[in-house]
Amino acid sequence: MNLSVILIISVAFLAFSLLVILLGGPSVGKAKARRLSMLKDRHAASTEAVVAAQMRKTIQSAGNSGNSQISSLMPRRDLMELRLRRTGKNWTVSQYMFGAMGLFVLVTGGLLVLRAPVMLAGMLGLLAGVGLPHLVVGQLIKKRVARFNTRFPDAIDLLVRGLRSGLPVTETFQVVSQEMPGPVGEEFKGVVERIRIGNTMEAALQETAAMLATPEFQFFCITIAIQRETGGNLAETLANLSDVLRKRAQMKLKIRAMSSEAKASAYIVGSLPFFVFAMVWMMNPVYLAGFFSEERLMIAGAGGLVWMSIGVFIMSRMISFEI
Repeated sequence: MNLSVILIISVAFLAFSLLVILLGGPSVGKAKARRLSMLKDRHAASTEAVVAAQMRKTIQSAGNSGNSQISSLMPRRDLMELRLRRTGKNWTVSQYMFGAMGLFVLVTGGLLVLRAPVMLAGMLGLLAGVGLPHLVVGQLIKKRVARFNTRFPDAIDLLVRGLRSGLPVTETFQVVSQEMPGPVGEEFKGVVERIRIGNTMEAALQETAAMLATPEFQFFCITIAIQRETGGNLAETLANLSDVLRKRAQMKLKIRAMSSEAKASAYIVGSLPFFVFAMVWMMNPVYLAGFFSEERLMIAGAGGLVWMSIGVFIMSRMISFEI
C-alpha cells in the first residue's frame, strides 16, 4: 500500500509538472499573430468587417456553446488564460495547475489513509484535481457574467443620458467606468484604456466582447459599429437596446422559475445512486468491493454510469432554453 501511494503521488506530480512546463512558456507565434491582428484593426478603413464578424459570432454563439465547453477542458494555455481573466481574479496558469495538483494529492492521500481501494482513490483524486478547479472557475465566470448582465442596462441608460447631454461616446464610456461598480465599470475601464493607447473603438469593444462572450454585450458592439458606419440617433438606439435587454432578462427569470421543479428532480435522480453507493460502502465495504476487482461488476457499473449520463443529458436538454 505504501508503494502504491508513493507511485500514484509521483506520477501525478510528474504529469502536472509537465503540464505546467508545457503551458508555462509564452507562445511567440500566437503573440505575433495577436499583435498583427490588433494593428490591422487599428488601421482599418471601414467597420464592415468588424460588424460582419461580430454578427456571425452572435448568431453562432448558441450553437457553439457545447463545443466551447468541451474545448475549455483542453490543456491550451491561451484558452486557460482567457478563462482565468474572465473570473476577474489575478490568477495565473501556474497557480491553477499547482492548485489542481495539490488537490489531487490531498484527495488521493486522504482516501488511501481511509483504506479505500487504490484504483478508486486514484480515480476520485484525478476527478477532483481536474474537475473541481474547472467547475470553480466556471462558477466564478458565470457569477461575474450574471453580475455584468444585471447592471449592463443601467450602464446603457447612463450612456444615453450622457449622449443626450452632448458628450461624445468615448467620454460617456469614461463616465460609465467611473460611476458603475463591479464588472461593468471594470470592463468599460478596459475599453477606455485600449482606446487611449491607440486602438479603434470597434477593436476595443470587440476584445471585451470576446472575453465576456455574452450576447448582450455583442448586441451593444453591433449597435455602436453600425451607427458609426451609417449614422443615426445613437441615444435612441441605445435606449431601445436597454429596453430589449431588460425584457430579455425578465424572460430568462420566468423560464428559470418554470424549469426549477424539473431541475430539482434531475438533481435528486442523478445524485441518489451515488448517495446510496456511498452509504452502503460506509456500512459494508466488502459488499461493494467486487466493483473494483471483478470484471463483470466493473462492466455493469460502467454501463450504469453511461446510461445515467445519457439520462442526465436528456433531462438537461429538456429544460434548456435559448433566448
